[in-house]
Amino acid sequence: MTDPYAWLQNSLLTIHRADWYRSVQTIHGRAGATVILAGQEVINFASNDYLGLAGDERLIAAAVAATEEFGTGSTGSRLLSGHRELHRALEQAIASLKQTEDALVFSSGYLANIGAIAALVGKRDLILSDQYNHSSLKNGAILSGAMIIEYSHCDVTQLRNQLLQQRQNYRRCLILTDSVFSMDGDLCPLPELLDLAEEFSCMLLLDEAHATGVMGETGSGCVEYFGCTGRQLVQIGTLSKALGSLGGYVAGSHTLIDYLRNRAPSWIYTTALSPADTAAALAAINIVQQEPQHRMQLWQNVNYLKKLLQELPSLKLLPSESPILCFQLASATEALQVGKQLKQAGIFAPAIRPPTVPTSRIRISLMATHQTAHIERLVAVLAGLLSN
Repeated sequence: MTDPYAWLQNSLLTIHRADWYRSVQTIHGRAGATVILAGQEVINFASNDYLGLAGDERLIAAAVAATEEFGTGSTGSRLLSGHRELHRALEQAIASLKQTEDALVFSSGYLANIGAIAALVGKRDLILSDQYNHSSLKNGAILSGAMIIEYSHCDVTQLRNQLLQQRQNYRRCLILTDSVFSMDGDLCPLPELLDLAEEFSCMLLLDEAHATGVMGETGSGCVEYFGCTGRQLVQIGTLSKALGSLGGYVAGSHTLIDYLRNRAPSWIYTTALSPADTAAALAAINIVQQEPQHRMQLWQNVNYLKKLLQELPSLKLLPSESPILCFQLASATEALQVGKQLKQAGIFAPAIRPPTVPTSRIRISLMATHQTAHIERLVAVLAGLLSN
């Protein structure tokens, strides 16, 4: 009798041979600029906690207080039994931060993307998607059942040509893009995308996961950064990166949010965000709005690191306008080796490999809580590796 699960081991062997095998690394201690990894203190350049709020005492206190008042779980979906005033307070705070009419909180950013996309388009519709989009956008597009056409990364000319050729054949059209591309660090050409969306009567869904709290004068995101506040689009993001908590959101018009409450399956049929996560995210938004010094410090760190890396011309640094800096390597094997050497030297900046990205690289993400000495240590270690 043939074992129907035998293929799993063969598939794992193939993943190993390609140097694509992944395993978790246990981190000890509170989130921060330094963490304990395998018993060794390392400088943490692998975190999306851009403002350093995941370990902030105020977020912890807010989470503890909410847990003591409401318990550990929300116990049901928002429509069934899980809705709390705290959830609505968070949605209003997100709408204020994003400068939109309303917002809707999901239990994760991934759920926000797949739920919103599935609610907005279906089998008679067209999705035009940047080829470097996050997995949640790509899988949301597949789940929607719409026709999917990818355009080359940030290629507005190609996108326009695809619209000219295809738009008239479909009922609705949705353009999908990240605002900050998390494995490259570059930004989408948002004003041009919005112009195309308006010209061809398309919806535009923008994933602000790595922009919320970071980009723009007030930390609103790339919509604010590009001066596009008030233009019609669907904004999605997470509460788990610069906001130091967990969850996702959609922000937009009252009509959009009311529609998603009734049509987004990943919101309707999912247990509500826990009281602790909700309260922590709400505390984080208050800090973002009232204490711009965290964001200012983050950008000081980014600019300082960029300045130092210019002294390493052999480093193949990808273009970046965000706190994410990546340098490419020839193969997955080389990326794994460099990541290992960095860790041995006390730097946590792991290798990113296919199929996550088309070319292997080391990804460095800056935090507001990184000290000057942390940044200088990273550059010194990189300089030593490149000289060997």
